[in-house]
Amino acid sequence: MREKRICFESVDGAPARGKLFDGFSLIELLVALSLFLIVGSAAFTLFGKQQTSFLRQQGMAGMNVALRNASAQMQVDLVNAGTAFFQGANIPSWPVGVTIVNNVVTSGNSCYDATTFTYTAQCFDSINIISGADPATYPPSNATDSSGANGATNCSTTSTGTGYAQAATGLTLAQTAAKYAAGDEVLFLTSNGRKMTAVVLTAAPVVVSGAVKFSFNATRTDGTNTLANDPLDITACDNHTCPTPNNFGNQFCGGDWVIKLAPITYTVDATNPANPKLTRTQNGTTSMVMEQLIGFKVGATVWNTSTATAGQYNYDASSYTNTTAGDQAWNFTLVRSVRVSLITRSTPNPSPSYSFRNSFDRGPYQVASTAIVVNPRNMSMND
Repeated sequence: MREKRICFESVDGAPARGKLFDGFSLIELLVALSLFLIVGSAAFTLFGKQQTSFLRQQGMAGMNVALRNASAQMQVDLVNAGTAFFQGANIPSWPVGVTIVNNVVTSGNSCYDATTFTYTAQCFDSINIISGADPATYPPSNATDSSGANGATNCSTTSTGTGYAQAATGLTLAQTAAKYAAGDEVLFLTSNGRKMTAVVLTAAPVVVSGAVKFSFNATRTDGTNTLANDPLDITACDNHTCPTPNNFGNQFCGGDWVIKLAPITYTVDATNPANPKLTRTQNGTTSMVMEQLIGFKVGATVWNTSTATAGQYNYDASSYTNTTAGDQAWNFTLVRSVRVSLITRSTPNPSPSYSFRNSFDRGPYQVASTAIVVNPRNMSMND
């Protein structure tokens, strides 16, 4: 409470007179200062909490945007898997739309380090989206031998490390050869779509006699290959021995097809375990799709098999089988639907004062996830 005080003073020897002054007592000042400190402290505490909440919400928004962008990009690519088959060929459906590399963690083990909050490469799958190159720009050719004839006995044998093709429709032999380059992956495919093999060119094609000559590392005599020579894993069976019967062959004759592939690969770069990145590779160019990815799993339903039923997704490509036909393992021609699961996180906060822990892996960061289901175009309407 304010006090009014009267002070007396003398001016030029005249009788003293009184003046009235307003002021605060020391107790009032201390009480006011204490109240200010309490209110100010409460305001700053509330601001700090709201700032943390704001940053968390901002982080969640960023993760959701990243997930939407990544899933939208993958959907566009996956729905076009198996395109660029050719109406001129008697192929009821493109033989393979995707190939999947599943990193299956053995029972009792973990690919997650709870001490450092890091995920190893074993935690992530990869997927190759297979399609032919644009037929308007890269028209397919018919297989042949070095003579260039189109008979049933004019064949290329891929286990020799060489293959031959006729000129593509509308192009000369030289123009056809110029459509390919060293490092291109090429699919050899029979006219009925039942046998194939895939190779990577080791040199640019050349014209010999009446045909275009392709050079590559030789396939096995059964048409299977190694991952080094078939990085798309179309015929490599994940570098394991491919079971028989299968869809592979090594001889392609007049009327069969030689097709340049235009694959897209999604994989996770875990070089920096503190920040795994989802990457997309096309035509030799790799771009980053999103950061802080801690989960990337790819499953598939396969057609006509006893190991999976409708609605179930299998996350082990070694069991993609068609028991009715008698074949088994890594049969990607059977894939009819693909499910991709993505899990991302905000940047980990190592501060000891940061007490938040998520319910997914108990890490000091927020977590968001999404999943997409896509039917590639290689599906046959007869299935």
